[in-house]
Amino acid sequence: MHIHFIGIGGIGMSGLAFICLKRGHEVSGSDSKSSAITASLERSGAKIYIGQKSENIQEGTDIAVYTAAVSPDNEELVEARSLGIETMDRAEFLGLLMKDFSNCIAIAGTHGKTSTTSMTSVVFNMNNLDPTILVGGNLPHIGGNVRVGGSMHFITEACEYVDSFLKFHPTIAIITNIDADHLDYFRDIDHIKDSFAKFAALVPEGGHVIVNGDDENISDMLAENSLKIRGEIISYGFDKSNNAVISDLEFDNNGCASFLLSLRGSILGKFSLGVPGVHNVLNSCAAIITSYVCGIAPDDINSAIGVYSGVGRRFEHMGSIGGIKFIDDYAHHPTEITATLSAARRATQGKIWCIFQPHTYTRTKLLLEEFSNAFDDADNIIITDIYAAREIDNGEIHSTDLFKRLSDRNKNVNYISSFEEIASYVLEHASEGDIVITMGAGDINRINDIIFKDK
Repeated sequence: MHIHFIGIGGIGMSGLAFICLKRGHEVSGSDSKSSAITASLERSGAKIYIGQKSENIQEGTDIAVYTAAVSPDNEELVEARSLGIETMDRAEFLGLLMKDFSNCIAIAGTHGKTSTTSMTSVVFNMNNLDPTILVGGNLPHIGGNVRVGGSMHFITEACEYVDSFLKFHPTIAIITNIDADHLDYFRDIDHIKDSFAKFAALVPEGGHVIVNGDDENISDMLAENSLKIRGEIISYGFDKSNNAVISDLEFDNNGCASFLLSLRGSILGKFSLGVPGVHNVLNSCAAIITSYVCGIAPDDINSAIGVYSGVGRRFEHMGSIGGIKFIDDYAHHPTEITATLSAARRATQGKIWCIFQPHTYTRTKLLLEEFSNAFDDADNIIITDIYAAREIDNGEIHSTDLFKRLSDRNKNVNYISSFEEIASYVLEHASEGDIVITMGAGDINRINDIIFKDK
């Protein structure tokens, strides 16, 4: 088949394109600018167009795939429909691919999807299960964000935004947590819980629904919808009421944990992680249980999960200068910020610098109070301008609103718009032993490029 991807350079769309190329399909696609991803796709045999124009759609194309960010009046989308070419969004197309696999593992949750998907992928891959993997970040273990395997196993993230994950066909569904986010689409937390309930209900009888039982919103969702869920529910967490219980938690000097995990009263084993933070303990439990129900022995799971060293933009070590360690992290929601800074606090005796770029006007406005309470573990905070992403600035919110809230809490905070000025300020004021974290889902990581440019 000839499949055309509108917005092929994105992390999610490019992964689908690579899978289609490896499966022998003809692939073309467009993006607004060239990148390392589009160059790699071109080397792999895809026809790449820079700029989205109607003439990029060729007669004979079987399917045109588009992202949620593509507007209905996009030239290529309009042309494809006028030619009678089947069009579908990315989630629908991913759901179509999933039908070719007998064991589809879909990892959902407001936070932790990428890390949990990556952990699960490393365990499956190191145990020779030859999975096909689609992850929303750069996973060094597979050399990118996609791996095309030859087995029945398919491992992918499942995003809740605009109910995308309801188009999937999971046999195992993981839900790491449920939190208030994407409020430009969801009405409120009840609407979000309802969507996750529908996602869990997609799992057929004989499948598994693996959930963080310590999460209050997940517990509420299960209490109201358990009769609609056909798969076996396995809860994990620290609370002893869970099916899988974490105990004997310890941390090393880098903030990485070791712990015992029991399942229904029997000890699976002691597991040790190579990534920091309590949040990664919970993420790892989802990966461990998933691997176990798929037949991997606990000792083999432990050997593999200890090898996992992280994924791009998730507490990623960018380098050090003068004893100052620079970290980049994707955290862009108050819950994620709190978890990342807590992990950093365990990993240093020095000061923590957090350079935060708010992501989208909607999220910043609706969660402003939560953001103002999320930075307690940071010693120094720098706020820069909001990354608009898919939104347009209507003037209702500005980064200085968050700056003022943090200032009122007597936090050591600055507002600096220029990335170059931020880099200079940090290099001038940070000291040996400090950790500097660039944080956000936009382009805040460019600050590290500036800092290390001449180093």
